[in-house]
Amino acid sequence: METSTNNDLVEHTGGCHCGNVKYRVKAPSHNLIVYDCNCSICKKKQNKHFIVPKANFTLLGESQSYLTTYKFNTNQAEHMFCRVCGVQSFYRPRSNPDGFGIMPHCIDSNTIVSTINMFWDGQNWEKSFEQDQLIKSLSK
Repeated sequence: METSTNNDLVEHTGGCHCGNVKYRVKAPSHNLIVYDCNCSICKKKQNKHFIVPKANFTLLGESQSYLTTYKFNTNQAEHMFCRVCGVQSFYRPRSNPDGFGIMPHCIDSNTIVSTINMFWDGQNWEKSFEQDQLIKSLSK
């Protein structure tokens, strides 16, 4: 599988539906690896996301004041969503607590050209994390 390198990073902008939460993120525009997770919350929300290091994510303006966070189970993942419109446009994943999971469908800048969709078996999280070497490196 061909993946992009740090030399291929572009700036994407995105946010929630009402516009109160906005961010800028650096990530590839081609062959962006998007995970489709089947854990209990991702399955309900149809949470497809790509992962970036914390240094590649910038929350803009007054966005922080509009965020609400939901945690459950191990309380490691931080599911942040806009308290006005309810849209989760990014979150801090359990697999990469030093990074962010970004929802590609919440990127507004039309800068994503192609994706590589990967299944993540979140129902068997520990086993999946042990076996998936790629996901461990995405926030580094």
